[in-house]
This record gives sequence, structure tokens and C-alpha cells, in this order.
Amino acid sequence: MSANYQSGVIAQANSDALFITLNVKQGQDQQVVHALKQMQFTVDLLKARFSVQDLHAVIAIGSEYWDRLTFHISNPAPLRPALFTSFPVLHGATNAPSTPADILLHLRSNRRDITFELARALMALLGDAVDVVEDVSCFRYLDARDLTGFVDGTENPEGEHRKDVALVGEEDAAFAGGSYIHLQRYIHNLNQWSQQSVKEQEDTYGRTKDDNVEYPSSEKPLTAHTKRASLKDSAGDSIEILRHSMPYGNVTEAGLVFASYCHTPENFTLILKSMVEGDSHGHSDRLMQFTTAVTGQAFFAPPLHWFDEQVC
Repeated sequence: MSANYQSGVIAQANSDALFITLNVKQGQDQQVVHALKQMQFTVDLLKARFSVQDLHAVIAIGSEYWDRLTFHISNPAPLRPALFTSFPVLHGATNAPSTPADILLHLRSNRRDITFELARALMALLGDAVDVVEDVSCFRYLDARDLTGFVDGTENPEGEHRKDVALVGEEDAAFAGGSYIHLQRYIHNLNQWSQQSVKEQEDTYGRTKDDNVEYPSSEKPLTAHTKRASLKDSAGDSIEILRHSMPYGNVTEAGLVFASYCHTPENFTLILKSMVEGDSHGHSDRLMQFTTAVTGQAFFAPPLHWFDEQVC
């Protein structure tokens, strides 16, 4: 596959990230179209200027905003990505709410100030056409751990396989190189979590805390996070997503911004259902007792050619 994808989709993790979600004001769609046309050029300029800091960006369009935006694009009537749907609303032992937003800017680098510079440059292009829904600053915690103390992202694909998992292929040729994104912000109850013993915490995850060794399958509780979030299809192959999740926090609130990238939205939905609704016997993800999802959004990150050829 040619490099027709936004670099932030498959790049390795950085130490700093910003997740900015935006809503477009009524009557400002043309200004947004104009801004989108310039954004990739701006990203490329800053990537070159700060190349040592491994700067990346993903600019994505919300599921509910896509049709409204593309109505204002004059190149031949833009299509909608084949599988693009709203965020799945699920109810179980916990809830997974849907809180749509129009645009996502997922920005990252290895220095907070450089990420901030990119955010300022892109927001300047959008000007007063948008309202900020959330602006969440995330950071690498210790050796890539969640704030619960466990290593995060251990199931992520590596190497070239990241492209296979995250990027749309020729099955939807008009959007090959794009990626389906699901974004959730979770607030952790760290006080409640810390009241568990280490063994209880490990059983909740299904792996050890200090050295990150996964339990044998036969020893995992059916409610373990690694049991509920690691699924296989009918052929016995893993149902994979590329996670770009990162912790965030201050002295009053802390949690995780969970970001799933995939060539299909179906994989995320299956995993989330397994966590929230559980199996046929009601075994849901026990980790959900210690964290609460407060947002849920579906976006599509178009391939690079879309910005050049469709946005005009």
C-alpha cells in the first residue's frame, strides 16, 4: 500500500498527545472546508521543522458531520466510507454513551510544547468556525502504563502489520488508506482501585502488574479484562484494533483517552460489546467497575488524497 495515509494513524507511540474534539458552528462549513484543505500542508511544515520530535497528526471527521461537510465539497459528489456509522450505544453492567463530535484533531510528539505548536497552528486555520468540545492533554505514564499501574497496549500489532489492522484497503478503494476511529474518555476511580489487593487487581486484568505476564487462559477469570477484550473470529484469528490510548489527569480527575484505529468499525464494536454486555452468562469486564466512560465518538480519518482531491 502506498503512503496515502495520515502518518499519525500507524506511527509508534509518543510521550505527549492532545485529543481535541470540535463542533462546527452553523453556517461555517465552507470555512472548515477551506481549513481542511490547508491542514495537511501545515502538518508537513511542522513535521519537517521539528523532525527530531516525531510529530504526527490525525485529522478526522465525525460520523454525524460527514454528510453535512461533504455537501459543501464540489468535486464529484463525495462518497461516504462504506462502513461509517455512529458510535455504538451499549448498556450492561456499565454504559458506553454516544456523544458525537464533528472533528477530531489527534496530535502528538515527544515534547509538550511541540504538540502545542501544532495545535495552535491547526486551530488558527479553523478560526471562529468551531467550538471546542474537549481538549484533553495526555502523557506517557512511567513505562507506558495506565494510571491503574498496568502496562497498556500490550496486544497492539507491530511492524507492517499495523497497516493491515488500521488502514482501509482496496475493499473500499475510494477511501483506501483511511481509518475508522472510535474515541472514548474514561474517568478512573483510582481511590476505589487502590483499595484492591495487588492480586485482586491482577485478576481484574488477567495479567501480573509488575512484570506484565499474562495469565494462562485456563487461569483467567471470565471477567478479566484480557479475557473480555481479546477476541477471536470464527476462523480462530484475533480480532484486532490499533490502540493509541494515553492517560490524562490532574489533581481532581484522572483517566484514559481510549482511541481505537481500524480498517473496519466492526472490530471495536465486538470488543466493546464483550466488555460492556459480556458473554451469554453475563460475564462482563470487571475493570469497568473502576472506570466510567463519559464520551463516545466515531470518526473517520480520510486518506491523504482526500484532502487534496475532495476538499476544495
